[in-house]
Amino acid sequence: MQPRGLFISFEGIDGAGKSSHIAALADAFRAQGRSVTQTREPGGTAMAEQLRALVLHEDMDALTEALLVFAGRRDHLRRVIEPAMARGEVVLCDRFTDATFAYQGRGRGFDEEVLRTLERWVQASPALAEDALRQPDMTLWFDLPPAVAAERLAATRAPDRFESEPAAFFGRVSEGYAARAAEHPQRFVRIDAERTRHQVWQQITQAMVRRGWLAIMVAAQGGPA
Repeated sequence: MQPRGLFISFEGIDGAGKSSHIAALADAFRAQGRSVTQTREPGGTAMAEQLRALVLHEDMDALTEALLVFAGRRDHLRRVIEPAMARGEVVLCDRFTDATFAYQGRGRGFDEEVLRTLERWVQASPALAEDALRQPDMTLWFDLPPAVAAERLAATRAPDRFESEPAAFFGRVSEGYAARAAEHPQRFVRIDAERTRHQVWQQITQAMVRRGWLAIMVAAQGGPA
């Protein structure tokens, strides 16, 4: 019997340390025989990657940002996420709609009711019941103080438009994530991203084991290098 597809998103402010754990979790799922699709937002398709470049590097207002992000998300859902779910794969996505509410909503101060309308339009799925939206089965929220994230980013790469924002912006983004977590407690798992890499990995795998998605032996192995 084909396994049920799983959709897991990774969220958090820039510098929270999501990327290495996405790769490690993909390896853990593959170790127990699951097919895995790793992807990201903005991006994930050829068109969405072009939109990502615009969003990260071109000057624009919050409405333009939101429209471009949701346009890319629609293409991403149609071409990557929905087909992978239909094949019974595990989809691991670096950011999804919660990021839009955190960055454009709280960070930029954009109208969240407009974002909710776009969310309903874009994430309606023919594979789900009427009026149901495609949302992650689990969202791992890497919660990290903005000051710590800024220290981590300073030594890594040249900042993009978002990474160049002041600390107050990331404080609002963090508040946005906390608000989404409170709104969707059934799918959000808070990860204390200020802990060591091994401790963060333990939090992630424990969440997977509790849901029955990873076997204990598989979860105990590996982790980010």
